[in-house]
Amino acid sequence: MKKACLVLTGLFLLLIALSAIFALLQKNISLKDKVALVRVEGPILDSKNIVDEIKDYTRDSSIKALVIRVDSPGGAVAPSQEIYDEVKKAAYKKKVVVSMGSVAASGGYYISAPASRIIANPGTLTGSIGVIMEIPNIEGLMNKIGVKTEVIKSGKHKDIASVFRKMEKEEKEILQGVLDDVHTQFIKAVSEGRNMPFDKVKEIADGRVFTGKQALDAGLIDELGNLEDAIAIASKLAGIKGEPQVVTKKERFSLIDMLRGRFPKELSDVFPSVKIKYMLSP
Repeated sequence: MKKACLVLTGLFLLLIALSAIFALLQKNISLKDKVALVRVEGPILDSKNIVDEIKDYTRDSSIKALVIRVDSPGGAVAPSQEIYDEVKKAAYKKKVVVSMGSVAASGGYYISAPASRIIANPGTLTGSIGVIMEIPNIEGLMNKIGVKTEVIKSGKHKDIASVFRKMEKEEKEILQGVLDDVHTQFIKAVSEGRNMPFDKVKEIADGRVFTGKQALDAGLIDELGNLEDAIAIASKLAGIKGEPQVVTKKERFSLIDMLRGRFPKELSDVFPSVKIKYMLSP
């Protein structure tokens, strides 16, 4: 009985110790200054996860700088603008360095513009400062197969950009005005983010793509380098001495995981030699 009580007391103390360690990890307490790595990969169709991740790292006092790895051909306008705004806010509080991968074009460049520093590989495809809308016209096909559509609408332009008929001149002018307005917003965002005159950006904002080397000559990026270079630059800009701890999106873990011997990387870094074993004795 006495032995069982001692075992239970030991387990209780172990749980308290693990809970304390867990709390510290949840607060991101570390022996090293940190650089957060945020990855934006693939088409930009939604902004919530990226925006939330940037917000979390910006609020975290242990994160001294952010590196945003962009490998995206672009995507929808609104999500790109939302990520752009969050990167801009983060750059007011901390150093934000963008590292461009294979492609960082259109919306991929849009979200990069407000960063403290932009790094690209010589062969990165970037730029493509423009807006496009493509509308198919299947009227001819519908006529061939004998299918017609009947439209009932409450406004003259409610069925604008319908795929079932040819677009009228007035409709083209309306949509062109929409795209021109968004294009102007894009140019202004790049102008402000890169601290370049609006007219200078406008000269190259015709949708063309640049290699990393060409983008450097055009003033769209700051220097050539890879992801490791970007992390080193972010660390230096933030005044971090020595090699920083690079953190990525946090994996969820629990006290049960730790009891089973599965530990997050942060715990392994702080206590590399600690192995916790426990057993129940009769």
